[in-house]
Amino acid sequence: QVQLVESGGGLVQAGGSLRLSCAASGTILSINNMGWFRQAPGKQRELVAVITSGDITNYADSVKGRFTISRDNAKNTVYLQMNSLRPEDTAVYYCNAKLRSYRIPGSHDYWGQGTQVTVSS
Repeated sequence: QVQLVESGGGLVQAGGSLRLSCAASGTILSINNMGWFRQAPGKQRELVAVITSGDITNYADSVKGRFTISRDNAKNTVYLQMNSLRPEDTAVYYCNAKLRSYRIPGSHDYWGQGTQVTVSS
């Protein structure tokens, strides 16, 4: 059993900051990529940022220079520091991890339950 638990969402004014955290736990053998996706009402889920096990990062153009993804491998945790937030950043943010479990052969994607981020203008 693998779980991804997110925290840190909430309501913030435009220009403000939030920090999201996502901790993976359970029967984990190894974690490859960890990332954040978001889904706004009426829109498809989109990639926000991803970080590899070697700390290579990639960001959506819309968040470059404002968001920073990082990870703590000892804690199986990924973070998303979000600065200069805009109303268009409002969405449910989902944590994703591509990992190997003791229970299932191969590498698979796991998702958190989502955390709401609302940016008021």
